[in-house]
Amino acid sequence: MITDNGEWIMLGTTLRDPNRLRNVDDLVSFVEKVGFVPLFSNNIEDFSVEEHCAAKSWWTGNAATDPWEWRAAAAAGGRVAYGKFFGGKAGFISAEWLPYFANYRRDGYDFDSLCDEGRAGRREAKIMELFDSHEELFSFEAKELGGFGKGGEKNFQGIMTQLQMKTYLVVRDFRYRRNKRGEEYGMSVAVYTTPERIFGYDTISAAYSEEPADSRERIVARLMELYPHASEKNINKLI
Repeated sequence: MITDNGEWIMLGTTLRDPNRLRNVDDLVSFVEKVGFVPLFSNNIEDFSVEEHCAAKSWWTGNAATDPWEWRAAAAAGGRVAYGKFFGGKAGFISAEWLPYFANYRRDGYDFDSLCDEGRAGRREAKIMELFDSHEELFSFEAKELGGFGKGGEKNFQGIMTQLQMKTYLVVRDFRYRRNKRGEEYGMSVAVYTTPERIFGYDTISAAYSEEPADSRERIVARLMELYPHASEKNINKLI
């Protein structure tokens, strides 16, 4: 995606392309085949969902054909993880590759262990403590309950991005708020949870037996296998 005079221009393919992603099932299958992929185009050519979708399909609001809507359905489906995983930008990780990202990004630490070692940030800890007693939270709920409201803690979005980059949190769904009459209103809002609640602790911790650096090398090797044109600088930016 690029901008031209303030207008977003998608870098995808055409509706006539027989190899394009056509629906959310295609998207999930693509993520599972590749292993992990950003949502939007980046400095590694072809390494995005965007570049494999029809450019004209975005932002239509049609749940069947709009990749922006697919991301919500894919997150809710529970087969792949969705969140800000790549240079602070959104993307997907398959259940097969998520343990390696968790081991590398967490440096081998569950969040409780991170706190015990004194390595967890205070604001990160305030957010993560909420998920001890809540299976999931709307972003506005996490902000309020975590003390990030007016006059409280700062940089809520930055902290949430850090927790996703470290794989401690993922986006579980996008849902609408409801008024007192139970009616949906406004725009859909991200709902967060821990990846352990979706995939199970055994899955997320499956790579803890290897060194985090080895998990990183697996990820780099996979990227180089699929995208040999990628530079070391651009790989480091994303992972």
